[in-house]
Amino acid sequence: MISKPSIGWIGIRRGHRAKLVEWLVERMVFAVSLVAILMVMLIFVFIGREALPVILGQVNSGFAQQPIPVEQMDRMPPKELQKYLELSPKQYAEMDRETLQVLMELKIESAQAVSGNPDAGVNSAGWRNLLGPRQWNGYTKPEYIWQPVSEIPKYNLVPLIIGSLKVTVVALLFAVPLALGAALYVSQLARPRVREVIKPVIELLAGIPSVVLGFFALIVMASALQRVFGYESRLNALVAGMALGISVIPVVFSIAEDAFTSVPRSYVQAALALGASQWKAAWQVVLPGALPGVFAAVALGFGRAIGETMIVLMASGNASIVSPSLLDSTRTITATIAAELGEVVFGSAHYRILFLIGVLLFVVTFLTNLTADLVMHRLKHKMEGKH
Repeated sequence: MISKPSIGWIGIRRGHRAKLVEWLVERMVFAVSLVAILMVMLIFVFIGREALPVILGQVNSGFAQQPIPVEQMDRMPPKELQKYLELSPKQYAEMDRETLQVLMELKIESAQAVSGNPDAGVNSAGWRNLLGPRQWNGYTKPEYIWQPVSEIPKYNLVPLIIGSLKVTVVALLFAVPLALGAALYVSQLARPRVREVIKPVIELLAGIPSVVLGFFALIVMASALQRVFGYESRLNALVAGMALGISVIPVVFSIAEDAFTSVPRSYVQAALALGASQWKAAWQVVLPGALPGVFAAVALGFGRAIGETMIVLMASGNASIVSPSLLDSTRTITATIAAELGEVVFGSAHYRILFLIGVLLFVVTFLTNLTADLVMHRLKHKMEGKH
């Protein structure tokens, strides 16, 4: 027989062992969280470092600089030649003299091709031309133009910003009412058997790859909507926004359904006891009570929509047009990065500006989440009667 002191000693050892395991788990969770935060910070630092020359106004995309004759190549310092040819140190080290000579000849040909153009010396990578309109040679009025591959590159960001906002607004207008209505029905009105079917089905939408949704919008949805509405551009902001809304629905639904479920059941029972119907109690009691969670769901849906790439790349038409119409083709920031970054010249003005719009997207997402968090806590404190 085991004596009582022995049993007590075993219990103490097990308690110490359990505390040790808990301590290790806590430290692992802390380490994983810290690594995740550091990774996000490092990504932002890398993107910001590549975009910093444009932010500080150190990039000049104009052709005002006189081309250097090929004969002077051997007399130029290596660093000056590398900067002139817009090459990274690694690229410069890997190139032989003949390749560098060809690049210098191409520089001369490019300068000669635009020598008669009055816009040849315009720095389209400056902030004035990045955000403001300009009347370019051949245009009758000032325009916002994103045309990075042309005789005179044009890097205005306004068409991309407008395109992103148009697609995101359409996605939210399509997804938010459906997601909130479904969440309110599932959490408050549906029978248990119906709830067990509807909730997993909606949440399974999050598992559909975005490229599949983009392909569906490109092949099926675009043709169907064009036949119904009879517009000219088959791929446009409406098609991309509705396809994007399908991917937003499960995000908004899951968070909103949790918010509705967390409202105390006593509120609903009190409303029913006073003679309210189930629908009226859900609409006038549960929805206002879950307002902070609903706001968080919409904010996360906005972040999901504005950061999506494949759907808008395949279904928006990718035309950088400044137009208020949702039936015109459009181009978003994420689609621009995905389509152009793989083919851009390292270190060029185009390369730097693509990283700049990446920073812009990161900042918008961060500010959206921060604003949502502040407003959510303010609403929560207001509802709880706190100041």
